[in-house]
Amino acid sequence: ENMVYKNFINRFISSILFLSFYSVIVIYDISLIYYVIISFYFVILLEVIINFSKFKLLIILYLFLSLIFFLNLNFDYNNIILFNLLIIIIISFDTFSYIFGNLIGKTNFLKISPNKTLEGTIFGFILSIVLSLLYSLYFSINVNINLILFIFLIILSAFIGDILESYFKRMNNLKNSSNWVPGHG
Repeated sequence: ENMVYKNFINRFISSILFLSFYSVIVIYDISLIYYVIISFYFVILLEVIINFSKFKLLIILYLFLSLIFFLNLNFDYNNIILFNLLIIIIISFDTFSYIFGNLIGKTNFLKISPNKTLEGTIFGFILSIVLSLLYSLYFSINVNINLILFIFLIILSAFIGDILESYFKRMNNLKNSSNWVPGHG
């Protein structure tokens, strides 16, 4: 239980630091976001090269393709609002799933990722939708079926991505794929 508390504190502190840094970049000069993204991908690439022996090429190919996607985004005001929504959906799903999985989670449902609980996943899903809709209303994003579908698909993608990461970690006998970002293994 002490390890769960320590991991939560590490996750919370690193998230606050990242969000603070990200906020300063967005406020100061939005074009700097490209350098942040490239730096982020470079760190992930280094960790894959260092930590993974199996499926390394597949993971690097995935990183390369997603980097191409990000580099083709135009970060004007409207797009940064939508990009921030994407970030909020992913972070809130991950965070709320983790918190509620540790607080009330009893039903483990995946052998690939044995710490994932059904309760954590459900609460993460619900609270991520609520937070995303509140963000959307605050920034006057049109709340319609397309937005709901977008939120749902991003949550589903985040969940599948998390499961795939767990699979790759297990195949490489790793507990964490990252030791450079505390709490976000």
